[in-house]
Amino acid sequence: MPSTLSDQLEQVRCHAEACLYSTGSVLEVRAGISAMANIPLPPSVKYRYIAAETMIIENGVNNNRKETIGSLQRLSTALNILEKYGCNLTSSSRPKYWRAVKHNNPVFRATVDAIQGGRAVLCLYGYSNQQPDGLSFPDEVVEPDIEKVAAVTLEVMSLRMELDMLIKEAHPHPEFFERIIPSLNQKDDFGPISDAVAIPSSLRESQPLYMSLASLSQSPTSAFLPVRTANASTSTSISTRHTDNCTICAIFPVAAHCNSCVQWLCTECDRLYHSSAERANHHRTVVTSSKMRKNHSSHPLWHCTQCTRVNSHQDILCETCKRPRLASSGSAKDEFPQPFTITEWQCKSCTVVNAGSSILCEVCERPRLATKPPATPTRPPPTPNRPAAPVLGMPGDPDSQWMCQFCTYVNYTPASVCEMCDRARPEPAKMRVKLHPPSQVKRVPVLSVKPKDPPMEDPDLRRQKLMREEGLKLIQLIRDGEKKGVSPEEVYTGMRVSGDGNILPCDWLKAELPHLLDQICATSSRAADLKAGQNQNGAGTAEDTGVEEEQTRGGGVTLSRAEAKLAWLSAGGDTERAAKQALRDRHSKVKELCSLGFTDEVRCQEVLRQSEGEVRGALSLLQRPLMEPFHQRMWSDQPEPPIDINHPDKQRVCRRLLAVYDLPSWGRCELALSLLQERTAPYSLDDVVQAVRESHDRDFIRRVLAKECPICLSDFPHSKMQSLTSCQCSVCCGCFQQHFTIAVRDKHIRDMVCPVCWEPDINDPEHLNSYFSTLDIQLRECLEPEVYDLFHKKLTEQALIKDPKFLWCSHCSYGFIYDGDQLKVTCFQCRNSFCAQCKKPWESQHGGLSCERYQSWKRENDPEYQRQGLAGYLRDNGITCPNCRFQYALSKGGCMHFSCSQCRYQFCSGCNNPFHTTCAVIHCSVTGLHAHHPRDCLFYLRDWEPGRLQALLQNKGVEFNTDTPPGTQAGLCGVIEQKDESGQQTDSACGAQTQPGHAGLCEKHYREYLVSLINGHSIDPAPLFNANELVPACRRYQVDDTRGELEDDVTYYTRILEKLIDEVPLGDKVPRKK
Repeated sequence: MPSTLSDQLEQVRCHAEACLYSTGSVLEVRAGISAMANIPLPPSVKYRYIAAETMIIENGVNNNRKETIGSLQRLSTALNILEKYGCNLTSSSRPKYWRAVKHNNPVFRATVDAIQGGRAVLCLYGYSNQQPDGLSFPDEVVEPDIEKVAAVTLEVMSLRMELDMLIKEAHPHPEFFERIIPSLNQKDDFGPISDAVAIPSSLRESQPLYMSLASLSQSPTSAFLPVRTANASTSTSISTRHTDNCTICAIFPVAAHCNSCVQWLCTECDRLYHSSAERANHHRTVVTSSKMRKNHSSHPLWHCTQCTRVNSHQDILCETCKRPRLASSGSAKDEFPQPFTITEWQCKSCTVVNAGSSILCEVCERPRLATKPPATPTRPPPTPNRPAAPVLGMPGDPDSQWMCQFCTYVNYTPASVCEMCDRARPEPAKMRVKLHPPSQVKRVPVLSVKPKDPPMEDPDLRRQKLMREEGLKLIQLIRDGEKKGVSPEEVYTGMRVSGDGNILPCDWLKAELPHLLDQICATSSRAADLKAGQNQNGAGTAEDTGVEEEQTRGGGVTLSRAEAKLAWLSAGGDTERAAKQALRDRHSKVKELCSLGFTDEVRCQEVLRQSEGEVRGALSLLQRPLMEPFHQRMWSDQPEPPIDINHPDKQRVCRRLLAVYDLPSWGRCELALSLLQERTAPYSLDDVVQAVRESHDRDFIRRVLAKECPICLSDFPHSKMQSLTSCQCSVCCGCFQQHFTIAVRDKHIRDMVCPVCWEPDINDPEHLNSYFSTLDIQLRECLEPEVYDLFHKKLTEQALIKDPKFLWCSHCSYGFIYDGDQLKVTCFQCRNSFCAQCKKPWESQHGGLSCERYQSWKRENDPEYQRQGLAGYLRDNGITCPNCRFQYALSKGGCMHFSCSQCRYQFCSGCNNPFHTTCAVIHCSVTGLHAHHPRDCLFYLRDWEPGRLQALLQNKGVEFNTDTPPGTQAGLCGVIEQKDESGQQTDSACGAQTQPGHAGLCEKHYREYLVSLINGHSIDPAPLFNANELVPACRRYQVDDTRGELEDDVTYYTRILEKLIDEVPLGDKVPRKK
């Protein structure tokens, strides 16, 4: 014996697991489960795999005992389904689809998926792979772990048994569950304790509850054993828990309550039970339905003998296995019970066996649960007059009733077969009958009846029985024929023609039908030849007037077996009628073909024979020679001949247009042909067809087909014109290709705009990207490959210019990306070096010095630089493109509008602001190409006198040069500037006359020198504005210049000057080199 409860549990568990997945019997498994359930251990200790305590808490905790019991019942039902899944896996013959569990299964959704922890049990079984529609075993798992599945299944069975005992209040140790579910401690009020009468256990176990109630009326009171209470000193019995149904039969509702024997009885049970003399004086009280519900709060349950499911008293069938309440569980040697599944069912009307998934019968289409239809007798049977009161032996007497154990239908004696399910009446168990005093109810004695001769069988019933047998036989023959590919009509006709019941129709059709069909064909041919000969000789008449007209043209008719078979079936197996019917059918088919234009009857007869009588197949054979030229032309290797628009047959040309170009309608084909035949319109066929597809308006089509190119002034169709997305201009494909080819090869990428309106403005970076992305698609189709590659190269360079690490070589104007951090940079193209910051050619003296210190050293120590004087200064502080940062050693004097030769960016050389035609400044009314300059830009300061600029520098303490440097050529200005000579942009010396005190420069370049010092030191020129300059400046920069009423000139100009300086800053793009 085990020393502890844990050892005892382990021993019982091991034995039950071995019985479950080995050859153990069902009784041994149930005994092990019962032993596990009765061991006094809490669920947290007893169950090793499943979280039993957690599942009970999550699914069973409610506000009151009634709701808790209902929740535990649902949990028990789900555990029952999980038990079936485990049993299927441990079984030697597993189901076909054991690897997966589908969520869309209604039983799964209503049970396992409706509780907490159900899917966790499935994962313990091995269903750990999540699928879109359910759970499944992993692909690498070939077989389930039988031992683990058996262990988990055993715990599921044990937990379900404990829950069932807990629900029935039969659990030996309920305190373990009351601790985790406090609502189980709440007790229902069942009324006062009194004596109760219980049915003996032997009677309940050996006999069904629905036994004949006549034995109850004859049994003494002692036959019902009292149940002892816990306190035996005060009472000898307790009241049983009453339900809505009778205490004895448990079927009919309660109608009376006996205070003497403490029984709740229905009308019949009360009458029979109290008919005994010993209980005749008992006092009964009539019970209504509301009173009954008030006095009874719980309901008895019944235990299914097949699957051990605890069901409610209202349930006739078990909720799990669908077996009736009193069905036997089978012998003790049966294996573990499997869920009851209806695979097929037999119709009560026609007895045809149908599939389990069918709702209606396949033959008579009656529902599955419909009863057998009553027989219709020729004369109404004699109906005995029933007495008003129940009489023993009559149908109204309860003793003459018996209930079917399978369908619970109440039948009457002497019937021995159930009228509902056709099952035999079970033999009641023999019981000892004791004699009792006569009942107070007066009974009519059963008179001895003289044996009668067996009644004569009703001929109508016999005929119906014979028809039923023949119908079942025919249905079976039809099913056998369908398996062999024989139609029901052939089976029926073959059965009629064969006549021999021993020969199967399918065998007869296979052996005899071909010869019979050949006979029908020969008979039809002879009849047709005979009639044709009679018509030629002009003698004799047709034997059958019904087919005289059909046989008139029947000469030379040869039928196929298919035609003979159809005629034989329509004639019901009569060969003579079949031959005549076949001739009539053949003649009607020949007439139909002749009506379609095929007048050769001999040819029609031949193609009908070849197509086995099918008109569609015969028509295909007749049309094949007519389509032969078309097929040869379609499948030939020669090219399709062009459409001749001048062909005299216009309908043929329109048909060709309709077939080849798939025009919408016949009218569009005629419109296209009329346009092509116009003498003054040189339209091509493809252009006309495309225009006609788009519209049916002739004037619109003419406008589409004749568009003038604004460059070459030639007319082209709309499909041969090209247009850009930036404008509405259209040019021909040739001019479009020529324009962009020249622009790519010889011009800058910013010149690749519309050749008509020169749109768009590529200076705008937002429009630039979208424009070139669309232009790339158009140029890919029209430019030559090498030109298109050059376009992509320039487009790439344009994108690289915007990179802050992009540098231009100061020696060869080659651009590249430089990632280093040193000032000295070597060009990859010319291998010369320059400074990455100041872009000056590299000298050894620049090493270790900043660009500013290097420029100071160069001015003090380089004789050549000193000889150049301010001309060299202006060259070193030349023009730098703000877009691509390319530097020009040019002065800024002259026209301030500068166009970069590298990126074609147009800007002001004094302030670097862009020149544009579309202005983004609010309230700007200037049209055309212009720029907005700040007040310290050379654009405004170049008009000041040198003395005024010098005064501005002197006010800020900035030094400036006035003397001519030694070695400088006297009289001529040597500053390099860009000049326009004969349409060419050239760089040459200024050559203008110098002035004294201007440091060897002309007046224009000396002003530029002074302005560069002003900009380098960020000096504001506004303090030197006079009245004529201050007021326009305020208006130019949107500064309020309103003058007060009593404000004098000095106060007014001082105020607006301060306002201008405070509100309008200096230019943010002006070069600030010192």
